[in-house]
Amino acid sequence: MLLKYLTCFFISMVPLVELRLAVPVAVSMGLSYWPSLVVCVIGNLLPVPFIYFFARKVLEWGKDKKYIGSFFSWCLRKGESGGHKLTQRAGRTGSFLALMLFVGIPLPGTGAWTGTLAASFLDMGIKTTSLAVSTGVVLAGIIMGVVSMTGVHVFGL
Repeated sequence: MLLKYLTCFFISMVPLVELRLAVPVAVSMGLSYWPSLVVCVIGNLLPVPFIYFFARKVLEWGKDKKYIGSFFSWCLRKGESGGHKLTQRAGRTGSFLALMLFVGIPLPGTGAWTGTLAASFLDMGIKTTSLAVSTGVVLAGIIMGVVSMTGVHVFGL
């Protein structure tokens, strides 16, 4: 049982799939939803301060390196475009709500990693970023839980 929860915890830390994959995996393994959600949210949020303070610096450093440069440049573009979209749609004052929804709507590339990176480009501050991303991650977890449990009951997955 502990191994299943640890699996979900580590899946939720992986960029791009994050909690959007971890919650359905937990449901498919027959784990209780609420404890799984807590484990997945904690796993998804654990990297947030590191991303906020260090990811941009690492990406800037690696953007011109031979083997990793194109991927790092793509990540920088993704973060910059995410930050630009947030300010364009919501302005500086509505950035909290926009960031929360950006992270909370479970689409590929809109999770805690990208949202935190975008917030670091916007210099939103770690407290505001953490609160918006945390709320968004919980929202995404609830949505993915409902979708996953519905799929299990309707399609017998």
